[in-house]
Amino acid sequence: MSAHVLGQGYRIEANIKGVRDSSFIIGHYNRTPNQFVPKDTAKADASGKIVFEGTTNLPGGLYVILFPGNQRLIELVYSGKETNIKLETDTTDLIGSMKVIGSKENEIFYKYQQELKNSSKQIEQFNKENGADSRNKIKDIQQSFATYRQKMLSENPQSFTAQLLKMSADPEIPAAPKLANGKTDSIWVFNYYKSHYWDAFDFSDARIVNTPFLEPKLDRYFKNLVVQVPDSLIKDADAIVKKVSVNKDIKSWVVFYIANQYENPKTVGTEALWVHMAEKYYLSGDMDVTAENKKRIAEKVNTLKYLLVNKTFPPLSLTDQNGKKVSVQTIPAEYTVLFFYAPTCGHCKEASPVLKAFYDKNKAKGIKVMAISTEHNMEEWKSFIKNYHLEDIINGFDALQQIDFNRKFDVVTTPTIYILDKNKKIIARKMPVEQLEDFLNYYQNKMARKL
Repeated sequence: MSAHVLGQGYRIEANIKGVRDSSFIIGHYNRTPNQFVPKDTAKADASGKIVFEGTTNLPGGLYVILFPGNQRLIELVYSGKETNIKLETDTTDLIGSMKVIGSKENEIFYKYQQELKNSSKQIEQFNKENGADSRNKIKDIQQSFATYRQKMLSENPQSFTAQLLKMSADPEIPAAPKLANGKTDSIWVFNYYKSHYWDAFDFSDARIVNTPFLEPKLDRYFKNLVVQVPDSLIKDADAIVKKVSVNKDIKSWVVFYIANQYENPKTVGTEALWVHMAEKYYLSGDMDVTAENKKRIAEKVNTLKYLLVNKTFPPLSLTDQNGKKVSVQTIPAEYTVLFFYAPTCGHCKEASPVLKAFYDKNKAKGIKVMAISTEHNMEEWKSFIKNYHLEDIINGFDALQQIDFNRKFDVVTTPTIYILDKNKKIIARKMPVEQLEDFLNYYQNKMARKL
C-alpha cells in the first residue's frame, strides 16, 4: 500500500492530451497571483501522462501545474485531505475538457469553472448583438449563474473550494435602506461592505496563505476603504492585526505588509502608521525581529516621531549668507516651506527654479521659504544661491557642522520639503516641489471650511 493512501505524502496524476516529453512544475500561490512556491517537478511521457508523487505532506492551498515555459497552467484545489488526485484534460480546451477522479474538491471547482466559462461565452455573444432583447438575455444568464453559484456554495459549505470562491469574490450586499429623498443610502452600503469585507476569510486556516487572494484584498482594503489619515489608519490596522492573530504566520506577514506600505507612503503625512506599527509590534517584542533590525527600527522611530504631521517642527538654528543667525521658529509667516537640499544634487538644481517661481507668486500671501543646505562647503552653497537666484528667500547653512540632517530631520534624499503653519506645526512632509501650490490651496480651503 502506498504512503499517500495512508494520509502521508501525495500522488497527483495529470493526463494531458497534446503534450509529450516535457517537464512540468507543480506549486502553490503565496498570498498573491504573482508569487509561486514550487513543490515538485515531473516529466510527461509520450502519451501526456504526468505524475507528481512524494512521501512528505503538501500544505493545502490553490495549486498550479505550470506548463513548459510558464505559458499555460492548470489550477488545482489541494485541501490537504485528498492526497490521491487524477486529472484528465486536453490542451485544446483545458477547462472545458477537464475530468476529475478522486477529488470532490476539484469536481466542484471545475464544474464551477465550466459553468462560468459557458456563461461568459454566451454573454460575449449577446454583447455583440447590442439590443434590448440581448440585454435581457444577458441579465437572465447572469441571474442563472448567480443562482447556480449560490446553490453550489450552500451544498458544499465545508469544502475548501467553496471557501476559495468566497474569498475571491466581494461580500454580497443586501437591499440597502432608502434615504428620505428615495435614493439608496450609499453610506450604509459602504459601511456594510467594509464591515463584511473579511467574512469569507478564516484566518485560523493556514491554507489561505497559499492562495492568490490575501495580498490583493489587503491592498484594496487599505487603499480604498480606509481614510488616509493617521487615526483611521491606526484604528483599522490594529483591528486587522487582531483579526488575523489566530495564526502567527499570517499575523507576522500582515504586520510586515502594513508597516512596509507606510514606511515610505504614497499619501503625504501617513508615516504615523509606520511609527505606530514599529512601536506596538516590533519594538514591544510582540513580533520576532533580529537585534540588528530592531536597532534600525528604533533609530528611525526616534527620528520620525518628532517629524510627523501635526507635530511642532523641532528647533533649528542656522547661519545665513551674511553670517547672521536664522531660526526656523522665529520666521514670521502664515506658512513656512523648508527646502532641504544639497548644492551638488541634480534633482535640487532642477527643483530650485520651481521653488523660486512658487515663492515669487505666493510671497504676498504671507508664505516664506527657507532653503537649507545639507552639505558643508560654503563656496558651493553661496554659488548655488547666486546661480539659482535664491537671494530673496531665507538661506540656512550649518556653519558649525554639527547637524546630522538625516537623523535629526529625516532628510534621506534631497530635496526634502516640509510645510509648517504659522505656529510651526508640520502640515505636510516629503512634498514634491511641483505640488506645493496645489497643496497649500487645498489646505487653506480646508481650513476656511472649518471656520
